[in-house]
Amino acid sequence: MSMQQDLGAGRVRLNRYRPPAWRSHLHGSEFAWAVAFIIPYIGVLLAFAVYPIAYGFWMASDPALYVKLFSSDEYVEALISTALYVGIGANASVFLALLLSGFFMRRGWWVKAMLVLSMLPWVLPAQTAFISFHWMMIYWGFLNSLLEMGFGIAGPDWLDHYWLALGANIIAYTWKTMPLWTLIFLAGRMAIPQDLYDAAEVDGATGLRRFVHVVIPLLANLYLICTLLATIWMLGDYNTPDMVSGGAPLGSTAVLATVGVECRPISPVSRSRTL
Repeated sequence: MSMQQDLGAGRVRLNRYRPPAWRSHLHGSEFAWAVAFIIPYIGVLLAFAVYPIAYGFWMASDPALYVKLFSSDEYVEALISTALYVGIGANASVFLALLLSGFFMRRGWWVKAMLVLSMLPWVLPAQTAFISFHWMMIYWGFLNSLLEMGFGIAGPDWLDHYWLALGANIIAYTWKTMPLWTLIFLAGRMAIPQDLYDAAEVDGATGLRRFVHVVIPLLANLYLICTLLATIWMLGDYNTPDMVSGGAPLGSTAVLATVGVECRPISPVSRSRTL
């Protein structure tokens, strides 16, 4: 057989249909079991992800709804509170975590022990922690008693002032999530070669200059990703505003997540079950 015939036969073999790699390893009952396992997953995905999103877009297709929405004072207040809550909280938690990660770069067993203890807020159940925050701030609560015993002053009604209640939500959320960002930044700092720190020290760079000219440029992308994740999570955060301030005073610290849940339509059957 000539070389041309060999090449032609090889080309024919290459052009023949080849099943996908995953299909070539599944035959008979194995393929049936694979389909049986994937169908429930597809059903759950369609029922609880695709359908609600599509239904939400269909409900939002009426322009009159937006006019009614933006004419609501409750929605405008919640929008402003959400912007302040997310804008301040996300940036504060990520930036403080970046600074705190530098402390945990120090050597010493007690630093490692402090790192383990700093993870406790992230491990604790959110509901328990936020309810504790709420009970500490009610009038007359733990904070007021502490101020009176320690400094002899009468503390304010923390949940009766907008900025104090909003600040309490931000502090509680920052306390809860900052350990996660600290651990991420610590891993990023540990990936920076020690030679860069040594070179900066030889050039006379102090701790602040090393932080500005070495750490920040190398962790800029990681910082941006963490900030985006913190922003997304805070936009959908319901537990903190609902359990720490409860929307006080008079619902002014309610955010879009809590307002959206409170304004959801409730069927008569669900209302009777709740009662």
